[in-house]
Amino acid sequence: MSFSSKTKNEIARIPLSKKCCQIAEIAGFVRMSGSISLSGFKKINLKLSTENAAVARRLFIILKTLFNSHTEVMVRKNKQLKKNNNYLIVVDDEVIAKNILIQTGIVDKDCSNLFDINYNVPKKIIHNDCCKRAYIRGVFLGGGSLSDPEKTYHLEFVTRNEKHAKDLLQIMNLYDLNSKIVIRKENYVVYIKESEKIVDLLNIIGAHTALLNLENIRVFKDVRNNVNRIINCETANLNKTIEAALRQVNNIEYIQNTIGIENLPENLIEIAQLRLQNKDATLVELGKMLTLPIGKSGVNHRLRRIERIADKLRREVKK
Repeated sequence: MSFSSKTKNEIARIPLSKKCCQIAEIAGFVRMSGSISLSGFKKINLKLSTENAAVARRLFIILKTLFNSHTEVMVRKNKQLKKNNNYLIVVDDEVIAKNILIQTGIVDKDCSNLFDINYNVPKKIIHNDCCKRAYIRGVFLGGGSLSDPEKTYHLEFVTRNEKHAKDLLQIMNLYDLNSKIVIRKENYVVYIKESEKIVDLLNIIGAHTALLNLENIRVFKDVRNNVNRIINCETANLNKTIEAALRQVNNIEYIQNTIGIENLPENLIEIAQLRLQNKDATLVELGKMLTLPIGKSGVNHRLRRIERIADKLRREVKK
């Protein structure tokens, strides 16, 4: 089961709260995954679709509790993903369907045409903070998805209407979630990519188990990335140290084979001999081996002088 599905399962089991929050939650779901259709004799039907059994059960309970609706639940195989079921909840009572649409602000009470949809989110639906949270929860259940945090941090809501996308963006950003909108295949996608903001949203909609799991993954990934950075840094430094030591040995051997180490300045002879005898030693270790010990920078300075002498000899040979 995907991380997104587990999150929906969790919030679908949150105890049903106040009536205003239930209306806000069902309003969010209807706007994302609801459809109005005509049956025989121009009869209005309201259909809600989901692939999650726990979500379907929650919708059924809310509709029964709020509107005492007679709902029909149909289970179908998803044509694109044969292993998944699609749950279709149908409210075929026209009076109840109209009442649901009016109560959730999908259509206006005085509107004669039920297909004249109000795509903006009415303020009366999200008047209270608890209702705003419930609305976002309903939107997530209806058209939200959360990527596996092991791979990437990405949470999104896909809606077909620009007005609804902008209202949803505004509601979410009241909580400083820094969400954004992008158009994808004629749909409007409200998304969050920052892991900290995704954690905040999970807290807002009550997905606390998913929040803790995501935080655990974040911590593990941060530790793993820090360890990798340290290892990479140490490996790079080790490679540089080895390359420098080999270059120093080559310079000294070149000098030995041309003019002889004994012809170097007196203060360079000892360090040259020590480097040949201790090819794996660090500069600090070489400095301590000297008759009169010196620091790392002093050793490095003397080896650079040897390098300049070797380079000068090479140029003379070429000439």
